[in-house]
Amino acid sequence: MESFLLEAKNIKKEFPGVLALDGVSFNLKKGEVHALLGENGAGKSTMMKIFSGVHKKNGGELLLNGNPIEIKSPIHAASLGIGIIYQELNLCPHLTVAENIFLSREFTKGISVDKKKMEIEAKKILDTLHADIDPSVKTKNLSISKQQMVEIAKALSQNAEIIIMDEPTSSLSEREIAQLFEIINKLKKNGKGIVYISHKLDELKEITDRVTIFRDGKHILTDDFANLTLDEIISKMVGRSIEDKFPRLDRKREENKKLEVKNLTNAFVKNIDLDLYGGEVLGIAGLVGAGRTELCKTIFGAFGKYEGEIKVDGQLVNISNPQDSIKHGISYIAEDRKREGLAINMGVSQNISFSILDKISSKIIGYIFQKDLEKHSNEMVEKLKIKTPHLKQKVKNLSGGNQQKIVIGKWLLRNPKIIIFDEPTRGIDVSAKVEIYKIINELKNNGLGVIIISSELPEILGITDRIAVMCNGKVKKILETKKTTQEEIMHYATQFND
Repeated sequence: MESFLLEAKNIKKEFPGVLALDGVSFNLKKGEVHALLGENGAGKSTMMKIFSGVHKKNGGELLLNGNPIEIKSPIHAASLGIGIIYQELNLCPHLTVAENIFLSREFTKGISVDKKKMEIEAKKILDTLHADIDPSVKTKNLSISKQQMVEIAKALSQNAEIIIMDEPTSSLSEREIAQLFEIINKLKKNGKGIVYISHKLDELKEITDRVTIFRDGKHILTDDFANLTLDEIISKMVGRSIEDKFPRLDRKREENKKLEVKNLTNAFVKNIDLDLYGGEVLGIAGLVGAGRTELCKTIFGAFGKYEGEIKVDGQLVNISNPQDSIKHGISYIAEDRKREGLAINMGVSQNISFSILDKISSKIIGYIFQKDLEKHSNEMVEKLKIKTPHLKQKVKNLSGGNQQKIVIGKWLLRNPKIIIFDEPTRGIDVSAKVEIYKIINELKNNGLGVIIISSELPEILGITDRIAVMCNGKVKKILETKKTTQEEIMHYATQFND
């Protein structure tokens, strides 16, 4: 009989009104990467939270090294050698990198915390990841990608025998992903078992040994990765085949320029020249740290001070804050939707209506007209096919794809001329991605100017018309999408010296 590091048999988990896991099974061997796949809501994260002690199962059996076990809490899971890297970053922003890595396991000197030793040990772990991160810096001052590397370092510091990775590459550059895969392969050689959850199916071939697929809380299959094609995996995940992963809309762009940027310069970007036409999707590509988000946040007014010119519909505008950009018809959908786009503990209708509070409330007493709020919210829920049981449902309880649609709906209520998407499909499953692309196509068809920042080159090539490639705060080249390749994009994305 084959032995497993970790085994789950016929696990059931119920939440009020929802059967999240319906008798599913999963097992993990020593020295393997076992990918757990499925759409958002399939039950993957629930299963991982049972393994890590966050949730308690309602039925079934867990075995660790062949022995029955009840995992009582996250601290208990860690003591059993189970480490987890969550998709949603779980760091304390006011603490340093070293303090986060060794949180609740601090080194001490007498009665005091030995911060120096923690920083030395944290640096050793970060060096194994080739992560250029100062362990004494507060995590709130790091980019999302560097925070992700800190999460990985935190899990590695626990010397876990079982490491669960939930979307670990969602915010990493190609170089950082390659480095992570090197680490994963080393961990495999050392006998560690890795549960790997990802919506980036193309990356699985680099590291994956076996695949388990969940759908709607049920176990669909477990097989060797080598026995399956990506199309078969997708079909099993969604219950149907998806013929076109990037449904591009071919439309002749309009003559008018929605946005003109000339010689835009500030502390983050240098001498940027950029045009965006109505009915066009412009991609912005480049490595993490190239200045893509900084450029778009400058246009949106989050970084108000700049030199150069910004024109909207041919008119020179002065944008010193986001309110100015909104007034001129520019909307921005942030990469980190939970921190910058949503109030996750509030309801669907409240989130959708944030952008139009000035239109649906009394300016004298601040009273919100509930009928108007519900009318506009229902309009967007129907238009964008947002799946929610009701308008008061807390946003944190919805899938990533539905959360992203809520952010989009919020901005569409402002009737923008230009809409900027920063990593629009981060942490979103395959079928939800296609739905987001169709929304983008509709915006394009309606004559809006659309900008998309994406670290996924197949996505950039699949849905844009032109691509501005950035490196070191500059636009190195603007390419026609249909005439370029991933290799050409990477060529310009790595031109650091000119």
